[in-house]
Amino acid sequence: MTMTRKLVKFLILFDNTNLLYFPGQFLSGRVLIELKDDTPVLGLHFHVVGEGVVRLKSQRQERIYDKENYIDFRMRLLGEPGQGSVVLSPGIHSFPFKLGLPLGLPSTFLGKHGWVQYYCKAALREVNGLTHKNQQVFIVMSPIDLNLEPSILAQPFECDIEHKLGVSCVNSGPVYCHVALDRGGYVPGETIGITAVIRNRSNVTIKSTKAALTETIQYMARSKVLQSETRELASLTRGKIRPGELDEWDNEQLYVPPLPPTNLRGCHLIKIQYDVYFVIAPKSLEKEVKLQLPIMMATYPLRTSEGTLSRKQGTHYPSTLPIFRPWLEEKTFQL
Repeated sequence: MTMTRKLVKFLILFDNTNLLYFPGQFLSGRVLIELKDDTPVLGLHFHVVGEGVVRLKSQRQERIYDKENYIDFRMRLLGEPGQGSVVLSPGIHSFPFKLGLPLGLPSTFLGKHGWVQYYCKAALREVNGLTHKNQQVFIVMSPIDLNLEPSILAQPFECDIEHKLGVSCVNSGPVYCHVALDRGGYVPGETIGITAVIRNRSNVTIKSTKAALTETIQYMARSKVLQSETRELASLTRGKIRPGELDEWDNEQLYVPPLPPTNLRGCHLIKIQYDVYFVIAPKSLEKEVKLQLPIMMATYPLRTSEGTLSRKQGTHYPSTLPIFRPWLEEKTFQL
């Protein structure tokens, strides 16, 4: 009789059914085997893997691949090297496993050209040479707590630019722009408070001004950035500013949508950065003027000295955060 019919079930079951783990926690569960008949086996091998992979094509269509490991832990749940086979009786057999996840693991990340993934593999080796395999993914979330980051992230963050528009004739002055964000760090569900003053001293009408929250993903291999993609996640726009006029943004609120919690510290192949771009679009064929204000996207929000959440109006923390990024298929933001 072949083993295929003997093996009724071969499962990897985690004690934590939502499959979500933090660095430093224990990953525990069991490998469950259900058999119909007596089955001689050589061993049950268990392998826990955490890896970062980048895979893409270069402009010359060369395949580029790079990989790094965060966990590579092997154990035998049954059988000893050099010893003979063990006969498993009909019925259900449960083999427990437990290991502490290292601190400093990067978060699970699934991107277009690379990923950070964690999974367990089990292999049951039969005496007759058959090996039965199964694997199960688990998710690692490495949180960023704004309260443990440099305190400057709780302070307002500002930026100025002076830019000449139009033909540089004597009477055409610059466009002056001052932009301030209420903080340097946020979590999904909060709003970014934007204050700005735009003085149009040029002879060109400004068509619009816009604030855009963007996510930039960089894929690296052998310490070189191979691909960089920026996408817009949310934006606010205001109307035209004629020559000689002034426009003010008075603490306008830009909502941070639910984002996968992605802390890629510890990963050297993929980098994620968040920015608020303030864009001034002139009416003529002039290029847009962009101010880049880098921000930190965290998991846990700021608290007051009393320990309460410093929640402002308009804040709506999502009860769950996504794992996938559906916007990766959308067109990129032009820098």
